[in-house]
Amino acid sequence: MIEQLNEVFEPNLLKEIEEKARLITVPSGTIILDIGQSIKFIPIILSGTVKISRNDADGRELLLYYVNPLESCALTFTCCMQLHSSEIKAVAETSVDMLAIPITVMDEWMVKYPTWKAFVMTTIRTRFNELLNTIDQIAFQKLDERLVNYLRDKSKSTVTALINLSHEQIASELATSREVISRLLKKLENDGKLLLYRGQIKLLNKL
Repeated sequence: MIEQLNEVFEPNLLKEIEEKARLITVPSGTIILDIGQSIKFIPIILSGTVKISRNDADGRELLLYYVNPLESCALTFTCCMQLHSSEIKAVAETSVDMLAIPITVMDEWMVKYPTWKAFVMTTIRTRFNELLNTIDQIAFQKLDERLVNYLRDKSKSTVTALINLSHEQIASELATSREVISRLLKKLENDGKLLLYRGQIKLLNKL
C-alpha cells in the first residue's frame, strides 16, 4: 500500500518509510489517540477517515476536522515537535489503514528530505485553514447553516450519502442539544433535503 506515496515523497524517503514505519489497521470506532496520551508515532492515513476532536471546559466534544487518505494530523505534528502529550482525540470514522512513523525521525527528516518538510508544512497550513473555517462557522453562521456544512463534510469524508449518526452524536459534535438538532433535521427533511431513519440520515441532492 506504500505505493500510494510514490507521488508524495522522494525515493530515498520512501525507502526509509518502508524500513521504519509500521502498517496498522484499526476498525471503525477505535480511539487511535486520546487527550493526554503520549504521542508515540506520526500517522499517515492510507485508507479510511479519522475524526479529530477535542473537549470544551464542560466536557462536550467539538469536531475540529477529518484526516483522509494521504493526509496526516497537524496537531500531532506540533505536539510531537514540542514533546507535548496529545491535545486532541483521534477516532477512526471507518476502518482505517495507516502508516505509523516513529516520532524520533521527525526532526531528522525535516532537514534531510524536502518532500517531508513540504508534507508537514502543507498539512499544518491546510488544517489551520480548516480550523479558521470552524471558528468562522461558530462565530458567524447560524446553527442550521453549520448543521448543513457538517452533514456535507461528513458525507464527503465517508464517501456516502448515508450517514450513520444519532441526533445525540451530531449535537455533541456541534456543541448543542439533541432537541435542537432533531428540530433542525426535521425541518431539512420537510424541505426535501434529507431523509431521517433510526440512527441514520440520507442526504438528498437538494442539500
